[in-house]
Amino acid sequence: MSGRTPPPLNALRTFEVFGRHRSMTRAAAELCVTHGAVSRQIAALQASLGVTLVTGPRHALTLTEAGAQLAERLTPAFVAMTDAVEGVRQGAPREIEISCLGTFALKWLIPRLPGFLEAHPEVRVRLSESYAAVDYRRDRFDGAIRIVEPDQAHARTEATRFLGQYQGPVGAPALMASLPTLDAVARAPRLRSATFRRAWPAWSDLAGVVLPPATTEREFAHNHSLVEAAISGLGVAIAPWAFVAPDVIAGRLAAPFGFVERPSWFAFLRPEGRRDAAVDAFRDWLVAEGARSPPPPIPSTGPGD
Repeated sequence: MSGRTPPPLNALRTFEVFGRHRSMTRAAAELCVTHGAVSRQIAALQASLGVTLVTGPRHALTLTEAGAQLAERLTPAFVAMTDAVEGVRQGAPREIEISCLGTFALKWLIPRLPGFLEAHPEVRVRLSESYAAVDYRRDRFDGAIRIVEPDQAHARTEATRFLGQYQGPVGAPALMASLPTLDAVARAPRLRSATFRRAWPAWSDLAGVVLPPATTEREFAHNHSLVEAAISGLGVAIAPWAFVAPDVIAGRLAAPFGFVERPSWFAFLRPEGRRDAAVDAFRDWLVAEGARSPPPPIPSTGPGD
């Protein structure tokens, strides 16, 4: 073993958090300390190592090449330490944080979650809402649920597909009854979400519908607002089946033209190579629940019917 004194663990931990966020402010928020405390810990680490780890003005520090290499290696080391500690907490509840699309959590995940908690009373699930791309070089949650496109990659991530992705036009029953064809649907007031503004053209390409210029468009910040607007009769939305299935089944929404399959899917994303029995159980439960989910109505009519 080397006779060198190792650098302070607290300084290494502080630098690891800064390295993930690349921000003094966000690092201070995660560690519940001041901006100055983060700066002092990083300065102490540089002095201990005799290596410059950060450069630039204090309000916009960036990692040097040596700093980037150290930060990249520290994150899995601290993850391994966390796993080791959790592994010896015999009988203690294990809390896992799952990052999830907000509307998917409301409409699909939360209604099914009691089944998981009943089967796994030793696991607590904390949900956080996010639509951002997952990057486990930065993110510290235990798993994430996202819609994954065929050409989309997530750094250092194991992805498990558990649910297909289908889209179709939905609206209030009275409104949809007044739209006898897909051509009529295409001319109705269009609702869209800011999180996926291409929903209408993406659906039209798959369904073979030629979209005329919109006469009325209404945009909402999130999909759950979009769904509620459709229920209220404000127009027609192109929505994922997973987001609207409970409302279609309950009769709050109508989908007489069915849904078409998109070349994307819902996937559970977890850190690559990280073993965790609670996360394994949650992943396996998602796969089983996905297999049990009711299939969407298939398209029942052609564009001009």
